[in-house]
Amino acid sequence: MKIVRWLRRFWDKHGPTRRLKIVEGDALPAILPRRDLILTRDDGDDWSVGMRCPCGCGEPIELMVLKEAKPRWDVRIDESRRPTLHPSVWRQKGCRSHFWIRQGRIHWCD
Repeated sequence: MKIVRWLRRFWDKHGPTRRLKIVEGDALPAILPRRDLILTRDDGDDWSVGMRCPCGCGEPIELMVLKEAKPRWDVRIDESRRPTLHPSVWRQKGCRSHFWIRQGRIHWCD
């Protein structure tokens, strides 16, 4: 198992970056992409960012970006559509993954 985790983290660091796709509406699609993140936007307002957990468990993660939401995340997108999220993502249930997303790359917290 440790080799699988090491390979996944190596791929996150050196593989292709994750991109952000924008969908209209206030709900995430039923099926999330394997690597990319989804930003839901309704009437010009950003609602949430969704993704599959990068640890490999594949569980969906939804992070609210709406200004009134608590907790909430800030999302920035660079010119190459690479997302940066702030603060970190820390799953409290399931796999308990803890990571940052910066310029489309996963940075794991140990």
